[in-house]
Formats: sequence, C-alpha cells, structure tokens
Amino acid sequence: MTPQDAFISIRNVDKYFGSFQAINNVSIDIGHGEFFSLLGSSGCGKTTLLRMLAGFENPSSGEILIDGQPMTDVPPHLRPVNMVFQNYAIFPHLNVLDNIAYGLRRQKLSKAKVNTMVDEMLDLIKLPGYGNRKATELSGGQRQRVALARALILRPKVLLLDEPLGALDKQLREQMQLELRELQRTVGITFVFVTHDQEEALTLSDRIAVMSRGEVLQLDTPTGLYERPVSREVASFIGTMNFFDGRVTGSDATGMTVDAAGLGSLHIPGPKRAFTDGDTVHVALRPERFELAAEAPAGESGHARGVVRNAAYLGERSHYYVELEGVEAPVAVSAQNGIGGSFSVTEGSPVWLKWHNEAAVVLRPE
Repeated sequence: MTPQDAFISIRNVDKYFGSFQAINNVSIDIGHGEFFSLLGSSGCGKTTLLRMLAGFENPSSGEILIDGQPMTDVPPHLRPVNMVFQNYAIFPHLNVLDNIAYGLRRQKLSKAKVNTMVDEMLDLIKLPGYGNRKATELSGGQRQRVALARALILRPKVLLLDEPLGALDKQLREQMQLELRELQRTVGITFVFVTHDQEEALTLSDRIAVMSRGEVLQLDTPTGLYERPVSREVASFIGTMNFFDGRVTGSDATGMTVDAAGLGSLHIPGPKRAFTDGDTVHVALRPERFELAAEAPAGESGHARGVVRNAAYLGERSHYYVELEGVEAPVAVSAQNGIGGSFSVTEGSPVWLKWHNEAAVVLRPE
C-alpha cells in the first residue's frame, strides 16, 4: 500500500494526554474497501487512534486524511465515517426499525423511503421482518447486527468498529466474525476494526497493524504476521511460539546456519539475512510445526529427543509439552487428532520431535 493508493492516511501522528504519549509517530495507509484491524493489548493506543479517525480526539501533531481530505478541522458529525461500539448503544425504548432509522431523521425522507431503506438493511443483516421487534427482545448477536445496520444505513465511506464482538460468548462471536466479514465484502466500504483478540484479527482482516506502547510494531497480512514476525514481541503476541536461544555460525547464498539450544545446528534456507557470524539470536518455531515420533526420524530436516511432561486433549487437537535437554521451558507441540494413532503419547513418554528448518524464524533478542 502506497500513500498514493491510500483511502485513509495517518501521517506521523502523535497524541499526548498531558505528559503521557498515547500515540508515538504512527503512519498507516489503508486502502479503499479494505478490512483493516488495529490489534494490541489494553493501553497500546489502538482505541485512541480509532477515536482520532472518528474526530472524538485530535492529534497533537501529524495529519489524518480520508479520501484525500484533511480531517484536522472536520467535526465528528461531518466526517464520512460512522462508528459501532462494543456495548451496542442501541436505544432500549425504540423498536428495531426506529433504532436503525434513527440517523436518517435529519434527512427529511418520506416514511415510505425510510421503511424501504430499513427493510434493505434488515435483509443485509439477516433479520428480515424484525422491524417491529422491541430492542429488549433481541439477543446479543441481534443487537449487534442492529447496531451495524444503524451505522451502515447512513452510507459512510468508513466504518469504525471498537471491539464490537467483545460482549458476545465464544460460539456467537465466531459466528458473528464470519457474518461481519461477509457484510464488509457485500457493502464494499472500508472497515477499521479494533480488537485485542489475535484470532479474531487473523480471521477478519486483509491487513493488521500490531500496536504496543503507542507504536506500530508490524503492519502486515495475517499470513505475514503469523509466519514472518519481525520481532519476539510480535511473535509472542500472535498465537503461541516456542523460542530457543541461538548463535549464528555461518551463512551463504542458500541461507544461514544457527546453533540453537536443544535443537542443534539448523541450516535455515532463504535469502541472506541481516545477521553476521557470532550474533546472538532467538530461533522461533510454532507448536504445529513440530511432529511427534516414537523413533528417531530418518532423513528429516531436524530432530531432537525429549520427554512429554504434560498432555492435554482438546477434541480435534492435542497439546503436548516436551522437555528437551538444554531448553529451560518445555516445548509446546500441537497435533491434530485422528482415528487411530501411530503410537500412544502420555505424560512421561520418551518421544522424538521433528521439524523442517524452513519453518524456523530467526529473530534478534529484545
């Protein structure tokens, strides 16, 4: 994404609250029709950034543009955006039709036109015929859909969503994630979504900005963040990651060689990296990149012998924690459960871990 292609441009934005710096020199370009997520733990600055897009806060320095227009002096009600909150913010004394149509009151439309627009929205959010239903008669998921319809009926250029699924239970939340993504593709407008839930961001987003301490640590696609994190902090925050202390021992045109505690010598293929011989590094491997074997693998990229210290059956998957010599923390291994297994794995079982070296990520210590 280049600044020339951007529909939303956040340029060198800082935000101070007194002496506290909530946003530190953030620059982000977001494309038209993109589902973009701001991801981070509480206090990282993601909601502050969203509120500045909405106009509820002003940058201390820097600039925000939407569709090429500077937003510095544009009040919230005149910006081409609308916002959906976690607590739904629908009016309990109004029915569904009046809740969705609330923002149309200033437009002096005929009752027939309003009803037609509301019916179209109800079809879009998969609640046809719910216009006369009382707000108090709706489930949490239905209330959130009504909140989405009320925001979308005004046809904003950008929809801002502040953890809108946070109040839902796990099963409903997962269902609403799919519906929200489908809705965004249908209406084709830009969504900027704030969440602290890594899985939710990976499921929904075209691109994600991972934030911490008011800064963007990495901006990438879900695949890029998961497979190619640029720092230990990002790797730790996105899913589960195993880290092994290592040292670079050589490199050539095919990749580099790292001696890693517990794993031995790994030749990690790929383009030449910004490391030199003797550099201290972390080697990172996801739990699902390991396989368990009863005997020493033949011809595998890498293998090491260990002992299972803990095992947890989680239905479709099992999680194992394997102790390796020279590694302080047990190695997390995730395995798909199938019908019948090649061997039985229980706590205390000796096992072999095997992996492919190309799955390893080399990171600088922090």
